Amino acid sequence: MTGFPTLPPPKAEELMMSTPLQQATETLTPTAVANTAVIAGVITVVFITLLSVLIVIIIYLYKNKGSYFTYEPAEGEASATLQMEGDSVQEKKEEYFI
Repeated sequence: MTGFPTLPPPKAEELMMSTPLQQATETLTPTAVANTAVIAGVITVVFITLLSVLIVIIIYLYKNKGSYFTYEPAEGEASATLQMEGDSVQEKKEEYFI
């Protein structure tokens, strides 16, 4: 057993470019930092607005659940419906054309 073969050590340039975490970072200019802050602020405001609208819609739907009117008679009043249907049949009136 002579051991595992060893590789030569990597060069300094290869180390800096090998992975994104090891790449050299560049410093941002103040305008780039300001632009990033403005974009983050706008995204935050839009997200909070959408979340607020969603909460208002959910509260509205919860409070108005079942607040509609039906004009159907109660179950015990079925005969009233039959009486109304009988009343709708009227005698046919004669029309006179002059």
